[in-house]
Amino acid sequence: MHAVVLRTFGPAENLHYETVPDPVPGPGEVRIAVKAAGVHLVETMMRAGLDGDSLPPLPELPSILGGEVAGRVDAVGPEVDPSWAGRDVVTSAGRPGGYAELAVADVTSLHPLPGTLPYETAVAMIVTGATALRFLDVARLTATDVVLVTSAAGGIGRLLVQDARNLGATVIGAAGGPAKVAAVAGLGADLAVDYDQPGWDKAVAEWLDGRPLTAVLDGVGGDRAREAFGLIGRGGRYLTIGNASRQDFRPDPATLADRDVTAVNALLHLLGRPEERPESEVRALAAAAEGRLVPVVQTFPLSRAAAAHAALESRRTTGKVVLVP
Repeated sequence: MHAVVLRTFGPAENLHYETVPDPVPGPGEVRIAVKAAGVHLVETMMRAGLDGDSLPPLPELPSILGGEVAGRVDAVGPEVDPSWAGRDVVTSAGRPGGYAELAVADVTSLHPLPGTLPYETAVAMIVTGATALRFLDVARLTATDVVLVTSAAGGIGRLLVQDARNLGATVIGAAGGPAKVAAVAGLGADLAVDYDQPGWDKAVAEWLDGRPLTAVLDGVGGDRAREAFGLIGRGGRYLTIGNASRQDFRPDPATLADRDVTAVNALLHLLGRPEERPESEVRALAAAAEGRLVPVVQTFPLSRAAAAHAALESRRTTGKVVLVP
């Protein structure tokens, strides 16, 4: 089969499209003919060799990255019900990695595709969608909230904007560049702003006209996070849900206490509760099948995984990045 192999940590061009042996399903496993494989920003950090408290451990090299796989079961291993063969499924635990034409997975990790849900949509929801729902569980938004979502044009950000709007909250979406701002506005955000423009936070404050911002869900970090944090009213919540800029921002404890603001690193919160993941995957797939959440997908051929990583790192993508063999 063809797969994308990482042999040395470093830049995107270290991902090589190669021919490797087909994986063989073992006891309790199935093999999936991959139709769509998800790509995460965290995988670009792993590929670069970055390590940290909120990042997964680095893989042993050589490695095939990714685990989000949607496709059709083409072989079953011992101790697996033969009826799984030929079924369309999605999993967050594809091995040796999702950047391949074939992947194996434990049968207990599989979710049958609901109805006519496209492979690309399913793979966008199995981790990105489930993660967005878990972030919302932590945020505990209600219809009375006034919430700011940064990186609102990204895969997770778009789903957060949609769900917050479904709840009836007032939603401000911040993204970089006119095209992404227009996309956020199209999601139904009450206000869409370009945080690449100087003074964007002042424009938000003027639009709020004295209303307190009750929650920030920040996926960027760095200066954008600092500016967003400055807009939170007394008693608000600040959630770290990503770090697209790769620049840390940690609110000063004295400032948090003075303003009675709660700060939560939602990424670490999720990593500490892996038992919640299967249920959130079911919820995410159902939300997509029912049309309550609609992910936007940007596809790249599997052979251009390096280009997909480069585009994702430079924040030139919109929505969920998916590789298609």
